[in-house]
Amino acid sequence: MKVVLDTNVLISGIFFSGTPSRILVAWADGQFELLVSVEILSEYHRVADRLRSQFPMVELKPVLDLVTRETRIVEPTPVPMSACDDPDDVKFLACAIAGRADCVVSGDRALLRASGFQRIEVLTPREFMRRHLQR
Repeated sequence: MKVVLDTNVLISGIFFSGTPSRILVAWADGQFELLVSVEILSEYHRVADRLRSQFPMVELKPVLDLVTRETRIVEPTPVPMSACDDPDDVKFLACAIAGRADCVVSGDRALLRASGFQRIEVLTPREFMRRHLQR
């Protein structure tokens, strides 16, 4: 299964316990393939750097290095900005379409409303866990 993780899911999984953290563990265990674009990878790093000073006890570098090494980087497909209410979230749809992802996992309301665009399903972390990882 191929999956795109919204930045909020990846960062929450690094900094906090709970469903996003369990999703990252499932990815590290090989339960799904993580797809990114260069733009998404840059956003992961940018947001993590911004939070680093607030959470100095969290070891970010090993996780971000693993994400950088073990993801499949795809060249995003052009997607109209109208595909999502938030133009900043279009990059996740573009990556999912280009990589033929099974879904995008996000807690972002604008991205969740875009579910179904070109047959890309957008699932909350909880729904993704329930449907794809708890077997």
